[in-house]
Amino acid sequence: MDLAVDITDRRDRATAIYRALLAAIRNGRLAAGDRLPPTRELAKDLGVSRTTVAVAYERLAAEGFLASRVGAGTFVTDREAPRARPRAHGALRARDGWTFAPAPTSGSQPKPTHDFRVGIPDASIFPFDSWRRLVSAEIRVGAHDPGTYAGPAGLPRLREAITRYVGFSRGVTAQPDDVIVTRGAQQALDLVARVLVAPGDVVAVEDPGYPQARDVFASHGARVVPVRVDEQGLVVDEVPAEARVVYTTPSHQFPTGPPLSAARRVALLDLAHRHGIAVVEDDYDSEFRFVDGPLDTLHALDTHGRVLYLGTYSKTLVPALRLGYLVVPPSLRDALLAARQLADGYGDPAVEAALAAFLSDGHFAAHVRRARALYGERRALLREELGRVLGDQVRLVPSAAGLHLTVTCHPSVDDAGVVRAAWAHGVALDALSAYAVAQDGPGLVLGYGALDPASIRPGLEVLARSLAAAPSR
Repeated sequence: MDLAVDITDRRDRATAIYRALLAAIRNGRLAAGDRLPPTRELAKDLGVSRTTVAVAYERLAAEGFLASRVGAGTFVTDREAPRARPRAHGALRARDGWTFAPAPTSGSQPKPTHDFRVGIPDASIFPFDSWRRLVSAEIRVGAHDPGTYAGPAGLPRLREAITRYVGFSRGVTAQPDDVIVTRGAQQALDLVARVLVAPGDVVAVEDPGYPQARDVFASHGARVVPVRVDEQGLVVDEVPAEARVVYTTPSHQFPTGPPLSAARRVALLDLAHRHGIAVVEDDYDSEFRFVDGPLDTLHALDTHGRVLYLGTYSKTLVPALRLGYLVVPPSLRDALLAARQLADGYGDPAVEAALAAFLSDGHFAAHVRRARALYGERRALLREELGRVLGDQVRLVPSAAGLHLTVTCHPSVDDAGVVRAAWAHGVALDALSAYAVAQDGPGLVLGYGALDPASIRPGLEVLARSLAAAPSR
C-alpha cells in the first residue's frame, strides 16, 4: 500500500506511522476488512526497521483499530472510528493532535495461566486486615473535618512520614513542605508536565522506557526525544542540551534493569546545572533490591535544585491505593501545588491518614521485608529456569532490583510475534520493542511480582516453543 507519512524526523517514526494509519482509517481510505501489508514489507517501503512499524501496528491493535489473524495477516476492524466532519455539524471531537487513547490494563484482561505481566505486585501478601483497621479508625465523624476542603499537598502527617522514610532509606534530604502527595506516579508526572512543559519544549526520555511517561509529556505538547540506554543506564552524552526536562529511572532502568552508573549520575546533574534542565527521577521500585546496595539517588547528589524525586506505593503495596508522591525543589512548590489543586483538588484524607500510620507504626517496613524475601525467591527461581529452559535463545540483562527481568533475543527475532504466540497459549509477558521508540533490539520483559512459582517452568517451556517457532524479522 502507498502510505503518506512524513518520517524525515528520525526521533519518533513509530508515532508518525501510527498517526498516518489512524488518519487513513478515520477518513475511510482504509475500510473495515482491509488487509495491511506485513510489517516487513511496509518497513522496507518506508526505509525503517520492522520493529518501528510493529510498534505502530501494536498501538492501533491495542486501541481496537487493527486485529491480527494467524496465518492471514493484519486487518482493519469494524470499530466505529470518528470521521473528520465540519465542526458545526459533526459530533464533538478531541482537539487536533490528540491521538491518545486508553491503553489496556491488567485489570481489563483475563488472568493468564502463566502470569509474567510487568509491574504487578502480589496482592495476596498485602496486610489487608491491618490496613482495614487503620482506614476504619480514620473514617468517623469529625475525624477529618469533611465539611471543608483539604490542602492539595496532602495530609501533613503523611508528608512528615514520607520525609522520614525517604531520608532514612534513600538519602533524600527534604522538609515535609517539599513533599506533595499524589494519586500515583502518573498524576505526579502530569503535574510536572503542567508546570514545566510548554508546547514545543524538548523532553528527553529513556529509550526503551516507560510509555506512559512519554505520552504524558507529549499530551502537553512537548517534543519528546528518545535517548538510548545501555548497561550503564541513560547515555547522558546523547541528551540534547536544549532539553527542558529529562525523565529517568536511575535506580532500576525501566524496562531493561541496570542502574544509572555513578559517573553518569554526576554527568547528568552537571548537564542539568549547565543548561537549566529539570530532572525527573522516578524511583518506582528500589525497595526491592537483591544485589549490592543502592547507589545514591540523583536527589541526594543534587546541589542546585534541579531534581524532582518521584515515588509510588503501587509496587510496594497495591496499585488500587493510588498513592504516590513528589519531592520538589522549593522554587517549584507553589506552582505544583496550584497544579494539583486545579487537577483534582486534593486526595482522600482518611486513606492518607491510614498510610501515615502504616508508615510510622512500622507496618510498611515489615511488609517490605516480607515482600522482598518472597520476591527474591521468585527472582532467583526465574533466573535459574531462564537459563535451564531458554538457554542460549536469550541473554539476561544484568539487574539488581525490581519486580521484573529483561532478556534480549537474537536480532532476527520478532519479539512482538513471540509475545502474541505466547499469549495465545496462556503466557502473559511483554515485548521489549513495545517500550522502545527508536531502538531496534528485540527482547522479552518478564514480571514475577504476581507470578505463581509453580507456573514458572511450564510457562517458560511454552515461551521456548513460541521462540523456536517465531518467524524471523
